Amino acid sequence: MELSKAHVSAAVLILSVLEACALDSYSAAVYEHNVILSEDTEIPVSPEDALALMNKNMDILEGAIKEAARQGAHIIVTPEDGIYGWRFTREAIYPYLEDIPDPEVNWIPCTDPKRFAPAPVQERFSCMARNNSIYVVANIGDKKSCNSSDPSCPSDGRYQYNTDVVFDSEGKLLARYHKYNLFRGETQFNFPKEPETVTFETPFGKFGIFTCFDILFHDPAVVLVSKLQVDTVLFPTAWMNVLPFLTAVEFHSAWAMGMGVNLLSANTHNVGLAMTGSGIFTPDGPIACHYDTETEEGCLLIAELSSHPCLSPTYPLAVNWSSYATSIKKFPEEKNTFTGAVRRDIFTFSELRHKAGNYTVCQRDLCCHLIYRMSDKSKDEVYVLGAFDGLHGSLIKYHWQICTLLKCKSTDLKSCGQPVEAAQTKFDMFSLSGTFGTNYVFPEVLYSGVHLAPGEFEVLRDGRLKSKHSSSKPLLTVTLFGRHYEKDPPHPLRTSP
Repeated sequence: MELSKAHVSAAVLILSVLEACALDSYSAAVYEHNVILSEDTEIPVSPEDALALMNKNMDILEGAIKEAARQGAHIIVTPEDGIYGWRFTREAIYPYLEDIPDPEVNWIPCTDPKRFAPAPVQERFSCMARNNSIYVVANIGDKKSCNSSDPSCPSDGRYQYNTDVVFDSEGKLLARYHKYNLFRGETQFNFPKEPETVTFETPFGKFGIFTCFDILFHDPAVVLVSKLQVDTVLFPTAWMNVLPFLTAVEFHSAWAMGMGVNLLSANTHNVGLAMTGSGIFTPDGPIACHYDTETEEGCLLIAELSSHPCLSPTYPLAVNWSSYATSIKKFPEEKNTFTGAVRRDIFTFSELRHKAGNYTVCQRDLCCHLIYRMSDKSKDEVYVLGAFDGLHGSLIKYHWQICTLLKCKSTDLKSCGQPVEAAQTKFDMFSLSGTFGTNYVFPEVLYSGVHLAPGEFEVLRDGRLKSKHSSSKPLLTVTLFGRHYEKDPPHPLRTSP
């Protein structure tokens, strides 16, 4: 009986210690890195030359990690492709890869580097974490040997994966994630056979992780948030900005708001490829973000955020995205509509011909409603209300439903939908809604110069995206970006090698 009491007392003590160690908030860091690239990504180099290039990039990342730790950050995220770059052939990427074990092996590479096959990259990242007492998230390549007993084994006898790793503050390999949704140019890597939903617990919340293109798909992104209920998503990315809806800071901030989760987004930086845009995003909007198309400099962002955002009194209430748009008396649908292309997607547009008004534009099952008033419309600028309901993409197709108020590139209506970064017209108010067939809708407001609008708009429970007051800057776009995952066709490339 006494032994039982002792066990109970010990359990209570352990629980008390764990509760005392739990943090309501924490400091997070992301680093946007201008990657030092290989001169030739088509010809394989020696393992020594590959490691030399990776060490050059890790030298820079280590400086950012040390500075983040010095400023009190608990965790730092570094970019996808951050140690060697991109656009390799399958053979050329191989010298850069390491065999990354399952984290269940309970391994600290920094203190036990010879336990498995040589892994100097894992050892170095592990030591960065351990020596600075900070969680480190990095993107490296994983290789896994296979043979003819596996009918899916590639002809060269190995799988190659785009991989994220997480080391805890003691340098232990805590998590490993193989990117599931490869972008069309990532032919150097294999698709995992099944999507991986990788989560882990820390004293400052429950974390999940995925990579770049994954954010546009149901698996694993939605599963991590909606089913596994992570507090924060770690997001290494190599994101090429695409206006008007898919600049990095614009969409990643909107995704965090729409999903009700923290998102730590670290992008690569390459002005020539339009790669920039990193941030620390929350359900309430961005806390810190960086977008720079002028310089070649990297950038470290650090901010304090809630460990459990869903417990915050400001946590957004659930939204019925079609409630308002389906319940109101329909505005007269515009007769003078026209079609225009946003890249390859054919939108139905209607010009906002007056300084204020009510408009409705429909395409297929989606009707978009807009109420607006401009402050002082520039005569040299044209704005339109647009709707798109269909499949996006040339090879990998996925279903979008989009309602958007956007500025055209010129007064020529044929320019509507083309990328534009500057505007002059401010709005006194706007209210945008749509008859969405999905609960996954992401609210975007983008100002002139590709600036976000934190605190200047709100999403009502009935699905309206509304301004809180007059816009502080000229407006580029107001968008409700819906993803209808159920209508996505089968993936054409995710087949056995």
